[in-house]
Amino acid sequence: MKTVLIGLGMVADTHLTAIQHSTKGIELAAVMGRDPTRAQAFADKAKTALGYDVQVAETVQQIAQDNTVDFVIVATPPDARQELVSVLSAAGKPILMEKPIERTLQAATDIVAQCDNAQVSLGIVFQHRARAASQQLKTLLDAGALGDIATVDIRVPWWRDQAYYDAPGRGTYARDGGGVMINQAIHTLDLALWLLGPIRRLQATMGKTPLHDLEAEDWASAVFKMESGAFGNLTATTAAFPGEAESLTIQGTQAGAHLASGVLTLTHLDGRVETFGAAASTGGGADPMAFTHDWHQTILEDFATCVTTGQTPLASGASALEAHRVINAMERAHASGQRVEVTPI
Repeated sequence: MKTVLIGLGMVADTHLTAIQHSTKGIELAAVMGRDPTRAQAFADKAKTALGYDVQVAETVQQIAQDNTVDFVIVATPPDARQELVSVLSAAGKPILMEKPIERTLQAATDIVAQCDNAQVSLGIVFQHRARAASQQLKTLLDAGALGDIATVDIRVPWWRDQAYYDAPGRGTYARDGGGVMINQAIHTLDLALWLLGPIRRLQATMGKTPLHDLEAEDWASAVFKMESGAFGNLTATTAAFPGEAESLTIQGTQAGAHLASGVLTLTHLDGRVETFGAAASTGGGADPMAFTHDWHQTILEDFATCVTTGQTPLASGASALEAHRVINAMERAHASGQRVEVTPI
């Protein structure tokens, strides 16, 4: 299958490595970026890594009109998504998109609806779902191995230095749609929602610490109640030097689960302890790209398979909207100082 990569920022190398190591016959046909010189340099690097020519596309219309392109990877900042999706979906091109879908819940909902109306598959790179330990926990939860879920604790104690936020547009509402929640913590939030189901109501506080100069928040916290009846709390920041792995802790009536750094620890109420997975870096420190390409590769290969079979991707656009709804509710709760319902647009 042939794909095109649009957007050549930090995560582009991860996609290239995922394609390079894939054994599913995925070929990078072309790349496209805002800077033609940089795009050509990336195409040359891709040719060296992959062993075949990689073209540089000048416009999204060129990609949309190419009948040999099976799907498109969109890795641009979220403020550059609307036109790309409009052109690609109209041409029937399936889209695998880096998170977040867009900057606001309304814009994200519009993109999902646009793809649905065009009957185009939309996948989101929520690679935390692809980890072996996450998959194991999903299996255990679906089987009821933890019993009824009582409490949930979501923590993202990450670190970013000021140089990270000095990059043009980073941490702004105009380009990114916000700060730590929509850019970093959205991954762990999505994982919790995928595993446990929707959050229905919450209270929240969001703000900036003295450690960073940015427009949006670098610290956020919420207390919530899930549709299942479980109570929970979330704390996320990029101001926790030197940065630690994000974690998800779940307490059930039969066992508790702790998921961190790719390792799942299951503690039964009868004292038995089980461990699954293997430790891996997750990009919680100063280097945001300090994580393996393996999870991106799983998402990529899953999406390619779904394009062929017509099945729903591991992280579909519709399912990814749940995290956007929670972030929107957190923003509303912080602004009002009140408890709010988590609702669609």
